[in-house]
Amino acid sequence: MSELIAAYDSSVDAPHHHHPVYDYDSGPPVERGKFAIWLFLATEVMFFSGLIGAYIVLRSAAGNWPNPAERLAVDITAGNTFVLIASSWFMVRALFAMEKDDRAGALKWLGLTILGGSLFVSVQAYEYVQLYHEGALPHGDIFWSTFYIMTGFHGMHVVVGVIWLICAWFRTLKGDFSSQNYLGLELAGLYWHFVDL
Repeated sequence: MSELIAAYDSSVDAPHHHHPVYDYDSGPPVERGKFAIWLFLATEVMFFSGLIGAYIVLRSAAGNWPNPAERLAVDITAGNTFVLIASSWFMVRALFAMEKDDRAGALKWLGLTILGGSLFVSVQAYEYVQLYHEGALPHGDIFWSTFYIMTGFHGMHVVVGVIWLICAWFRTLKGDFSSQNYLGLELAGLYWHFVDL
C-alpha cells in the first residue's frame, strides 16, 4: 500500500508535458493604491459624463438657452478657474519636492495647493450666495438647475480633495512620506488633478 501511495505522490509532482508552461514578464507591479485610485477616477469620469450628457440633452431640447455670460459673473468664474488650475501646478511642485526628500518644500507647495482649493470653494460659495440674493435658485429654471447640479457636485469633489490634501499635509509634517515612499501623497495628487478639470 505504501508503494501505491508513493507512486501516486510522485505522479502528482511530475511535470505534465501536455500543458506547456509559458514564462513571461508581466512588467513592473502596479501599487494597489494607484490601481484603486485609477478605478475610482474612471467611475468619476462616468459620473460626470452622465451629468454633462444630461446637460447637453437638456440644452439641446430647450431651444432658447440663455447666454451664460448674461446670467453669471464670468470674470469671477474665470479667475476662480485659474486659481484651481494653479493649485494643480502647486501639487506637482509638492510631489517634485517630496521626490527630492525636501519635506519643507513639499509642505509649502501642499499648503499653497490647499489654499488654492479653499479659495476656489470660498469664491464658489460667495457666487452661490450672490445668485441666491438675485433670485437665481436651483428650481427657478432648467438653466439654474443644471448649473447648480454640475457646479455643486464639482464643488463637493473639491471640498473632499481639500480635506484629503490637509490630511496629506499633516502626514508630510509627521514624516510619513519620503523620496522612497510617497504613494499616499501621489494618490492625493491624482485625485486633485482630476477635480481640477
